[in-house]
Amino acid sequence: MEGVDGNGKDSLAPSRCSWPRRCRLVRQAPGWRLEGTAAFRHEDGTAACVSYAVECDEEWRTRIGEVRGWVGAYGLNLHLCRVSNGPWILNDQVVDGLDGCVDLDLGFTPATNLFQLRRMALQVGQAAEISVAWLDVPDGGLEVLRQRYERRSAEEYDYQAPQFEYAAHLRVSPAGFVVKYPGLWEAESTGTQRFGDGSEHNGNGKTY
Repeated sequence: MEGVDGNGKDSLAPSRCSWPRRCRLVRQAPGWRLEGTAAFRHEDGTAACVSYAVECDEEWRTRIGEVRGWVGAYGLNLHLCRVSNGPWILNDQVVDGLDGCVDLDLGFTPATNLFQLRRMALQVGQAAEISVAWLDVPDGGLEVLRQRYERRSAEEYDYQAPQFEYAAHLRVSPAGFVVKYPGLWEAESTGTQRFGDGSEHNGNGKTY
């Protein structure tokens, strides 16, 4: 489900399959907190259940991330942080090779694409190439994922992730949540919600 209430909370419910996922975006000083749960089948068919939270600053740069749950018999308990102008740290260990990455992208949910989209704030016709710190389960490791976004309209982007040979035309809500990720996720949406900053968008009752 995606939406927002008068307290400045957005929510979203994506799923790679038809299994339930829920998340919400909460305004908190000094930035935002995205938190949610995901129950799904991994690519090899293994059942998984994961909860996560990502905090970012006022400029939508990741500060902290947490992922807990299980994929089959494998348990997850991951804590990540990005030191300002410094390294990424995963479970108290510095992760090399992520210089310049300011976004955490969780591979099991499209919700974290919101951070890149809001931070870049592309105008229609503009494009940008970025590198993000990408984490999927059950591996639980961080690696660089290069992405390219080109804004085609107010709610449409061309997206490329060459590492996975993936290219698609994404559709997003006015909030910036991806509502159509061809081959991976698609949302159904009804209703109107209000952002904490006073803006409104349709998105109450979104299910992937």
